[in-house]
Amino acid sequence: MPLRPAVLRLALTDFRCYEAARLEVDQRPVVLTGANGAGKTNLLEAISLLAPGRGLRRAKLTEIDRRAPASRRSGAWAIAARVQTGTGEVQIGTGRDAASASGERRIVRIDGAKAKSQAELASLMPLVWLTPQMDRLFLEGSGGRRRFLDRLVVSFDAGHAARHAAYDQAMRERARLLREGGADPGWLAALEEGMAADGVAIAAARRDLVARLDIACAAETGPFPRALLALEGEVDLWLGAMPALATEDQLRRRLEAMRRSDAESGVTASGPHRSDLLVRHAPSGMEAALCSTGEQKALLIAIVLAHARLKAQATGAPPALLLDEVAAHLDATRRGALYAALVALGAQAWLTGTEPALFAGLAGAAQFFTVADATITAG
Repeated sequence: MPLRPAVLRLALTDFRCYEAARLEVDQRPVVLTGANGAGKTNLLEAISLLAPGRGLRRAKLTEIDRRAPASRRSGAWAIAARVQTGTGEVQIGTGRDAASASGERRIVRIDGAKAKSQAELASLMPLVWLTPQMDRLFLEGSGGRRRFLDRLVVSFDAGHAARHAAYDQAMRERARLLREGGADPGWLAALEEGMAADGVAIAAARRDLVARLDIACAAETGPFPRALLALEGEVDLWLGAMPALATEDQLRRRLEAMRRSDAESGVTASGPHRSDLLVRHAPSGMEAALCSTGEQKALLIAIVLAHARLKAQATGAPPALLLDEVAAHLDATRRGALYAALVALGAQAWLTGTEPALFAGLAGAAQFFTVADATITAG
């Protein structure tokens, strides 16, 4: 039986509002309460940076440094964590490389050894999060929905993060060459071939998970609404009509054919970076974007819980969950259902809120901490 992913110790240095902080917990849910601005979300952001990417705020690395005179800072921000992975405990260290020219380079160390890339984190600590900013996920552009879906995919397929990074790098390089003009056609062809291979793998992994999630959501019988999920995009359409290798050829040909128009527009018009996650409220058939704010939140929670159940069924352990202010807009019935689901899953969920009373349903099943003025106290 694999161990459940969990953060067991978290230490921060010059991170956001924290000059230095240390927190030790066990595998149970963790509840952080305190006034707005106390530093609760900063703790969740630090945990989110134990996974590949820019964390739950998608902040620039220089924005994370503690706001204080240089003489009162140890240097760039740093995180040290002891985490339980599916196979045992691992020490993770990460932080901003203050010596880099741009200041936007992140260092990652795993058990003291420097990682080749952030992608190595993907297999250690599967993380999924919901934040208040994601309340508009169904209303704003497709980029946020793709990132949300990709985070769910990485939980199952750690290689998805590396493929995504390779695809994005090749796409940026192709765009630069097209913008500058006069590029070697052979070099463009090599970039496009890599984009086609990685892009179709990305799309196929998304397509597989969306199909499985749609089935898992159909099994929802509690107070959270059933979500209907689908993918919309050119590559997704091709994958539904032809084998993966044929889809790669199709995407490669499309990229080659669109070199001139992509150069003129400055945008790569074809690829999985143009796909969108479509969500409907099953009981009404309504698009999620047209539902009330409360129902949109409930749909997101339903998807996250279905994903966690799917992960637990497939691997024996759910992902860790970061749920920022998730209870604030739920009625008592849905709060109770959420807490019961988290306990039943055995997931280490980190929940934040201003009022301890919101989390009374987790009494005896969770660890409670109060955060005030960048200080963390038990109870």
